[in-house]
Amino acid sequence: MARSRRTTGRHHGRRKVTTAVLVTALALGGVLATGPASAAPRPAVTTVAPSFRLADIPMKDGTVLKADVFTPAPGTPGADRKGRYPLVVQPASWGQNDLEYIAQGKQLAADGYIAVTYTVRGFWRSGGEVDVAGRKDVADVSAVIDWALAHTPADRQRIGMVGLSLGGGLTLMGAAFDPRIKAVAAMSGWADLADSLYSGRTRHLQAAALLAAVQAPTGRRSPEFARILADLFADRDLPKVVAWAHTRSPAAYVDRINAHGTAVFLANAWGDSIFNPSQMTAFYQRLTVPKRLELRPGDHATQELTSLLGLDNATWASARKWLDHHLKGTGGGEGRRQPVELEVRPTGTHESYPDWRAVSSRTERLRLGDPNRLGTGALGGAAATGWRKPVVGGTDSGANGGVPELSGLLDQTVGLPPTVLVPLLPRRSAAVWQSAPTAAAQHLRGAARLHTQVTASAARGTVIAYLYDVNALGVGKLISHGPQSWSGKQPGRAFPLDVSLFAAAYDLPAGHRLALVVDTKDPLYGGSTPRGSGVAFGSTSADPSALVLPLR
Repeated sequence: MARSRRTTGRHHGRRKVTTAVLVTALALGGVLATGPASAAPRPAVTTVAPSFRLADIPMKDGTVLKADVFTPAPGTPGADRKGRYPLVVQPASWGQNDLEYIAQGKQLAADGYIAVTYTVRGFWRSGGEVDVAGRKDVADVSAVIDWALAHTPADRQRIGMVGLSLGGGLTLMGAAFDPRIKAVAAMSGWADLADSLYSGRTRHLQAAALLAAVQAPTGRRSPEFARILADLFADRDLPKVVAWAHTRSPAAYVDRINAHGTAVFLANAWGDSIFNPSQMTAFYQRLTVPKRLELRPGDHATQELTSLLGLDNATWASARKWLDHHLKGTGGGEGRRQPVELEVRPTGTHESYPDWRAVSSRTERLRLGDPNRLGTGALGGAAATGWRKPVVGGTDSGANGGVPELSGLLDQTVGLPPTVLVPLLPRRSAAVWQSAPTAAAQHLRGAARLHTQVTASAARGTVIAYLYDVNALGVGKLISHGPQSWSGKQPGRAFPLDVSLFAAAYDLPAGHRLALVVDTKDPLYGGSTPRGSGVAFGSTSADPSALVLPLR
């Protein structure tokens, strides 16, 4: 397996910022870095600053979008023989406006790009209603490009897009529907909106509530979007919600992106509580175009926030290299980098691979033993079958996936993911399994999978599986988790259930244990297990319960 690995300090890539600044940054949304302080200095070619102007850009339906336009100063390198520069279009993030990328627009123009940042329709002073990367938003991308080609010295052969969050999703949708776009960089975006809102057939309610809360004071909700949110929160007409999200998912149009040949850069966080990393790795594997994937500790858009202090930002620096390579033919060795780069939790080690499939080299299947003895079952080894572990459905055991934005941010900055005392988890509400202490470090790479038997007293329900790194004191730090719901099952009859945990890259230290906790309620999700109902997990010799771990 071709792989390169470099070891760094525990907090390599972690940002030393104050809590107050980060909280402010989260309230404002994502702002990309102005450029890495540690990068090689760019030669000064002119003392004339790039020009900046505000613009009103009319759409085909009459809606006007507010925009900022940055143009290189005369003599700035990067122009072709006709004086035209490569164009970078930057849609603003969810709830943000065209002022979000002012620092980045100036830097792009100083480096020889035309940069056009616009407020997405429905937000702030742009017209229209929030469309969430629907047909109107996608048409707006092309209309902004048309306007830039007509009103700036932009080169129609060198067009790119950069975006964060909503802007990241729009860059990928633009790549699918406008073949003029040659390269995109999507940061903290989504590939599969349906999976982001409803993975494991489970409603991601806190993520949806956070998006709605940010949108409420900054944008005008369309009747369609309002109806979709209401249905999601009320647990009704979910096939319609999924269909709505599917049409807004770049993954649904990956064949178009591949046919266009657009170069795609993807960057997300392991702990993204809105757009989980698994939907991005699945999308990455389906791309046949030039592509790059970077995953780091953090939460939604937190990896990009340090630019508010003018600090080095690895994600933005890498995105800039991508654009330079594919739009300008430069990029400081971009073509020689392996295309998948991971920052491993909790060590901060960086690893690079030729493809996502190369991240793990083997799997280990750990049988689940009887959890009724002493309240904790064996994880791995010669685990017995024929057991049945009941729990009280719809009750919270205390194990959970954390708080949106905050938990991933704490993991990124101080190495503190959601934490529990495993011995104190109430076995009335959760089933718990734990491995023996590891003789050597274990290198988890990818998405773990749980297979078990479930018998429930209700026709529908939800389980959430959590994987913990447990030290000698019983303190468990969350490695990953994943929800899975079911419906239409006959009460009292056992059925097999598979739960896919979100992708992770985690090094379990020697002497630590793995713990698997399974319960039926998590505040992150809209679970469907009736409170007080019976749910039992089991294992038979014909179909033993097991946890499958991807390892390096």
